[in-house]
Amino acid sequence: MAASSDASQSTAQKDQNHPLWSLDRQIVNSLLEGQPTDYNLAELARLRIRYHQFPGARDIQADLDKALTRWQLTEDELFVKTRAIHQSAQVYRGRSNQREDWS
Repeated sequence: MAASSDASQSTAQKDQNHPLWSLDRQIVNSLLEGQPTDYNLAELARLRIRYHQFPGARDIQADLDKALTRWQLTEDELFVKTRAIHQSAQVYRGRSNQREDWS
C-alpha cells in the first residue's frame, strides 16, 4: 500500500511550470475581468487549447474554467463561436500572420 501512496505523491510532484505562465497569467486575469468580446473569446479558446491536459499550471486551468462559467459557455460552445469568429474576421490585428502562437 505504501507504494501506491508514493506513486500518487510522485504524480503530484511532477507538475510542470509552463514557460509562458507569466504572460498567460496576465491574459487570464484580463479575461476574468473582461467581457466576452471576439478577442477575449479567441484568447480563452487559445489558452484552453494550450493548457489542455498540461501537467501543471492548475491555477490557470481553474481560472479558464471560471471564465467559461462566468460567460455561461461550455468548451464546445466556445470553440463553435471562435471558429465562426476566425472565419469572419481577423481577430489578432497587428500581429504577424506568419506566426501563430498555439504552443
